[in-house]
Amino acid sequence: MLTLPVIVIGFIVLYLANSIKVLREYERGVIFRLGRVLKKPKGPGLIFVFPPIDRMVRVSLRIIVMDIPP
Repeated sequence: MLTLPVIVIGFIVLYLANSIKVLREYERGVIFRLGRVLKKPKGPGLIFVFPPIDRMVRVSLRIIVMDIPP
């Protein structure tokens, strides 16, 4: 009888642990909720994304430098 609540609490803890994302200073997160883009991208820090409903795509703001031979 005690194992069922422990299993349920374990699943809840795993779900919440998977919903926390960390964005670095040079990244922004574009959130798709049910396939539609939310209005504002998320900035750096801790972001909560709920997996069955939301999907986050990381966008890097760093400049990419390429050497072009003369």
